[in-house]
Amino acid sequence: MKLAIKLSLAGVVALTCQPAIAQVDPADYVFLAHETTLDLFGSVSVGQETIDNLSRERVEDNGRLGAGVGLNHFVGRHVGVGVDAYTENTQHSFVDNTSGNLIIRFPFDAVRLAPYVYGGAGYQFDPTGLWFGQAGGGLDFRFTKKLGLFVDARYVFTDGTQNFGVGRLGLRFGF
Repeated sequence: MKLAIKLSLAGVVALTCQPAIAQVDPADYVFLAHETTLDLFGSVSVGQETIDNLSRERVEDNGRLGAGVGLNHFVGRHVGVGVDAYTENTQHSFVDNTSGNLIIRFPFDAVRLAPYVYGGAGYQFDPTGLWFGQAGGGLDFRFTKKLGLFVDARYVFTDGTQNFGVGRLGLRFGF
C-alpha cells in the first residue's frame, strides 16, 4: 500500500512541475493522443513478506521471473487504457494473469520521458483462480515516437491469497 501512495504522490509532483519544463512545439510531441502501443516485457513477482522486508537478496531468492505482452491506447495525451497478460510458469496455464488498467501519464516531451500511474483489475489463472485489484506506476522513455523502454511496478490486492507485487521492464512499440 505504501508503494501505491508514493507513486501517486510522485505523479502529482510531476504534474505540478510540468510547466517548469521547457515547452515543446506540439508538432514535436513524442507522447501522442490517439496513440496505440504494444508492450513486450519481462517481469518479477514477489510476495507480501518480501515486500514488507524488501532487499536485493530477498528479491533474488524469492522473486518469480516471467514474460508478457500488453496493449495500450491513449484517447488523449494524458489518459489511456491498457490490457496485459503474463506468465511465470508454462507448466499449467500458459497465461497466469490478465488485467486491464486506466493509465494517467505526465509527458515531458523535451526529455522524452513520461511518468505514469495506473490502476485496474484482473484475473489470476495460476496457481489459484481469483480476481484481483492493482495499482502502480512507472516511467516511459521514448527513443523515437514509435520505440521506447518502460519500467513499472504494481501492488496486487487479492482476497484469496497473499497480496503481491510485480515489477516489469520492457520495450514499447507505437503504431
